[in-house]
Amino acid sequence: MSALSPSLPGGTWTLGDLTVGRFGYGAMQLAGPGVMGPPADHDGAVAVLREAVDLGVTHIDTSDAYGPRVTNRLIREALSPYPESLHVATKVGARRDEQGGWPVARRPEELRRQVEENLESLGVEVLDLVYLRVGDATGPVDGPVAEAFGALADLREEGLVRHLGVSNATAAQVAEAQAVAPVVSVQNMYNLAHRGDDALVDRLAGEGVAYVPFFPLGGFSPLQSSALSAVAARLDAAPLSVALAWLLHRSPNILLIPGTSSVAHLRENAAGAGLKLSGEDLAELDTIGRK
Repeated sequence: MSALSPSLPGGTWTLGDLTVGRFGYGAMQLAGPGVMGPPADHDGAVAVLREAVDLGVTHIDTSDAYGPRVTNRLIREALSPYPESLHVATKVGARRDEQGGWPVARRPEELRRQVEENLESLGVEVLDLVYLRVGDATGPVDGPVAEAFGALADLREEGLVRHLGVSNATAAQVAEAQAVAPVVSVQNMYNLAHRGDDALVDRLAGEGVAYVPFFPLGGFSPLQSSALSAVAARLDAAPLSVALAWLLHRSPNILLIPGTSSVAHLRENAAGAGLKLSGEDLAELDTIGRK
């Protein structure tokens, strides 16, 4: 299994003291439908994870809530003992109910339990990066985060967690968390068509904090845009490849974690993200999310 690979697009970024490639992998799609239960193709899921690392991916994003406990166990089965260059980020702050919902679980004792469960299911003694997931399934929701983030900071002081981040958060909640403990990464919904975090991306870049967009390809619906299609046609590329490449061009602190359950699609994402976009291409794409 490889160390940092120059073949993957985007170069590297530093999360605290951890160097990762800007092209990573998100494991959510390895769980069953609705992110519940096991994958339809267990061996295929294992193969995707191993291929990701063989390609040079050094940043995998997961959560014990995926399945629940499905993707973490797949990661452990496929990749343990982990290469020194591989860093796994996980999220706490929500659980799953029998209907597939994501009920909030942010009391200190709940967060400790979730951290311990992630440690067990991944088979590690320390978690590289833990995000506090705030908001709800509809997106960020205003409200205090200091108590919950402080509970994670305590677990960091105990040595159970190396670095902290926040996910699904408003800019104000990011600042509130930063006042409690260092934040190395923010993970929010952001892509060509959803640009609400533009100012936050730029602020974090100036502070040396990573920004990790989830749903980088539009979430559960493919991005549709005449401008995107026009640029893709000009480059003889798939529109979604252009959308990934745009994210890497958007700001050096953006780290990609596109997910897939297909080895072929994983390879396509890696190749597509490396597309070179001209100034004309970028100007045309910039009109999509600003309309």
